[in-house]
Amino acid sequence: MNVNIEILKKKIIYRSQYRGTKEMDKLLSSFVLKHIDNLNLSQLSNLEKFLDIDDDNLYKFYNGYKTDYQFVENEIHTLFKDFKYDQK
Repeated sequence: MNVNIEILKKKIIYRSQYRGTKEMDKLLSSFVLKHIDNLNLSQLSNLEKFLDIDDDNLYKFYNGYKTDYQFVENEIHTLFKDFKYDQK
């Protein structure tokens, strides 16, 4: 299967901007925009799967709270956990 990376990036950016809660829209879109151009195809695939996780569990994970979701550590999870959101 031939994957168009630019289309995948656009899909990921869109999904990060329209989550359902304004707070997660801002947090995830900032995270994605910062890192998306430095990710390879495998990492982009992991990021796409990461965006399938619901906002509540992502928020708890980001802030170090216990979650209902079992996160499997990978580069995307580490990048997100270490991401410093700058509310400009």
